[in-house]
Amino acid sequence: MSKEFNIRPAKPDEAGLVLEFIKRLAEYEKCSGEVVADESTIYHSLFVERSAEVVFAEEDGVVIGFALFFHNFSTFVGRKGLYLEDLFIIPEKRGHGYGKALLNYLAGVAVERNCGRMEWICLDWNQPALKVYRSIGAIPMDEWTVQRLDESALKSFAAGED
Repeated sequence: MSKEFNIRPAKPDEAGLVLEFIKRLAEYEKCSGEVVADESTIYHSLFVERSAEVVFAEEDGVVIGFALFFHNFSTFVGRKGLYLEDLFIIPEKRGHGYGKALLNYLAGVAVERNCGRMEWICLDWNQPALKVYRSIGAIPMDEWTVQRLDESALKSFAAGED
């Protein structure tokens, strides 16, 4: 890892950069067509509504990765948690500990904010990421299955069209 490595919060004038990293992550995850967000939406969601937060990883002043997270709540623990929605390091910088450094930074945020846990989802084919997660003590929740109502299904169901 570079001696000039830094992690910092994204700034409001970097909504476009956040979107660029979201698109790069979507490409890596083979789902580029699912990105419908635009710079205005990202700006409003992150810096006006404050629905989530983004931190950037920099090497020698150049952004090489990002993490987007927000708080959820565990009824079992009775406290908020930190939910990591996205973490992405540019391909040429992978394998140097930057992803692990971002996870460590977020673990520190979670502890500082008195979170009961930190959670995220990982695609089961992403073996390099899974290896890192196991190395830091993350436990797979194999007995749980993610359920999703996309926007269309959500609107239909909310309108009573089930």
